[in-house]
Amino acid sequence: MIEKISQTCSSSPVNLSDMFLTLTNDIICRVALGRKYSEEENGRKSMEYLRIFAELLGCFDVGNYIPWLAWVNRFNGLDSKVEKAVKQIDGLLEGVIEEHINKRKGEAESDYTSEARCQDFVDILIEIKRANTIGFALDRDAMKAIILDVFGAGTDTTHSVMEWGMSELLKNPEILQKLQAEVREMTQGKPEITRDDMEKMQYLKAVIKETLRLHTPVPLLVPRESIRDVKVMGYDIPTSTQVFVNAWAIARDPMLWENPEEFRPERFLDSSLDFRGLNFELIPFGAGRRICPGIYFAISVNELALAKLVNKFNFTLPDGIKPNDLDMTEAPGVTIHRKLPLHAIATPYSF
Repeated sequence: MIEKISQTCSSSPVNLSDMFLTLTNDIICRVALGRKYSEEENGRKSMEYLRIFAELLGCFDVGNYIPWLAWVNRFNGLDSKVEKAVKQIDGLLEGVIEEHINKRKGEAESDYTSEARCQDFVDILIEIKRANTIGFALDRDAMKAIILDVFGAGTDTTHSVMEWGMSELLKNPEILQKLQAEVREMTQGKPEITRDDMEKMQYLKAVIKETLRLHTPVPLLVPRESIRDVKVMGYDIPTSTQVFVNAWAIARDPMLWENPEEFRPERFLDSSLDFRGLNFELIPFGAGRRICPGIYFAISVNELALAKLVNKFNFTLPDGIKPNDLDMTEAPGVTIHRKLPLHAIATPYSF
């Protein structure tokens, strides 16, 4: 990503939204599928399929709540969009699984076992299916669903945090300068940022926390279901009621946060509040047994990407746009993104 920005930046704006989406998609592809796909035609198609998938997840399906009105989806086009998306994504995932199976066959014939190379997530699923040691059948559809889960949960949310983090830094230049000063002091002009460097960047961690608070990636978290009758704030909630936790509203509650609509990373510098599910004022990853299993993965990617960006470049808004005029309108969906792509002028920084 840094190399691409270096090659394209000058006086022309860089589409940071596209850069972040490609980065997160490539990382998830390498972990889950064994290689990047963004440079291939199929890779670009897969990114478009995943975008459509995320949009459909955010659509309101009246049939889910009023079954006798399910016919409405045939007329508003939702059913046809879903059917088309299902075929596209199913074909993509089928091809990925077949590619891995054929690769394993080729390795077996050449006496090159899968243990001799680095396995990716699909390899592990195939091995689990072959060994049949988990107590239930892991069929092809289940494998596709698990892979899609990784992409749906890992790509869109991580990309969203990067996008909103940079948006807030561009909107608040004094915070951007403070973050740049910390990162550049820690790196001392070194070509790469190490894990030890990252651990010392307390202001960077505060910026990430404040971004997660003000722009919770999945505002209603993953739907839950009550397991017993319970009374909440005077209301009787029966068993099996679908429950949505509005993490977005909690993170902006003036009863819990001082000046909640302001982007102020300093609020976390002398605070023990964290996002790992123990402080219910800040639960962007959920809490309890269904907390997001990818917390450390996502935070590592976000911290390193943001640190490298502010270390290597100075950023300004294009076309004379003033920070206070930056459009921060949100687009609806399961994951909340900017309505308009984020563009900025990136100028390489000389140490």
